[in-house]
Amino acid sequence: MNVDAPRVLEHNALIAEALREAAKLLAAQGDTSFRVTAYLKAAKTIEELREDIAIIAARGPEAIDALPHIGKSIASAIAQLTTTGRWSQLERLRGTLEPELMFQYIPGIGPVFAHLIHEHLHVDTLEALEAAAHDGRLDTVPGIGKRRIKIIQSSLASILERRRPLVQRNSLAAAPSVGTILAVDREYREKATAGGLKLISPRRFNPGGMAWLPILHTTRDHWQFTALFSNTARAHELGKTADWVIIFYASDHAVESQCTVVTETMGQLKGKRVVRGREKECAEPAGNSVSG
Repeated sequence: MNVDAPRVLEHNALIAEALREAAKLLAAQGDTSFRVTAYLKAAKTIEELREDIAIIAARGPEAIDALPHIGKSIASAIAQLTTTGRWSQLERLRGTLEPELMFQYIPGIGPVFAHLIHEHLHVDTLEALEAAAHDGRLDTVPGIGKRRIKIIQSSLASILERRRPLVQRNSLAAAPSVGTILAVDREYREKATAGGLKLISPRRFNPGGMAWLPILHTTRDHWQFTALFSNTARAHELGKTADWVIIFYASDHAVESQCTVVTETMGQLKGKRVVRGREKECAEPAGNSVSG
């Protein structure tokens, strides 16, 4: 063992502890999928390493993925932890996620644009922001400008290249079908209305620290989902906190991303539940869009 062994073991222990905390929170919030066991197995793998996981992570996501019990999604989580010291999914499970602070690490995004991006697009992760930067949604943020968008696209590509599995590097389109997403949305809203979900205490817009936000963890096909009502300033302002649903999804073959499901207020889909950015698919019979 080298002379830096104590530091290596301490660093690895911190990553392992984050994975164990995520497993504990998932279990407490009613997740009955294999994710709980997967995080615990991954934590044990990291804890037993005799090489700093940060050094392994620096070689790329494939190097982490090659470790026992580490899939693509967990590899991405480890990459986040080793490069930024944060893990958006863990912060979400805790109710402490503050995406506006995370976005400010991106060149071209200061406090004002970080706020506008979050409020207008409802994106909470860098992967979701990258998708919005390429599919035209980022263009709709007031005052963003073409030059700033190009800077953001370039910066995100550089940052995320280190954590994105090879299977996704040539495609930003890896996502569940709209039918599957709408089914998760339906399950979440029905269970939330019936009081059948665990409640978390979000940090934002919750000065009393009350546990009021329902959270759903579920698995469909090979995708793992987490769903919550939107807790943005705009959702509160427009009275949409019981309508707009943010759905996060990941799998062993795709890192975590997200989408927003809303009740459409205009056009041919008025009154229907739609996945923002995928309205055309929702309009097709296979989209199975449903009434709000």
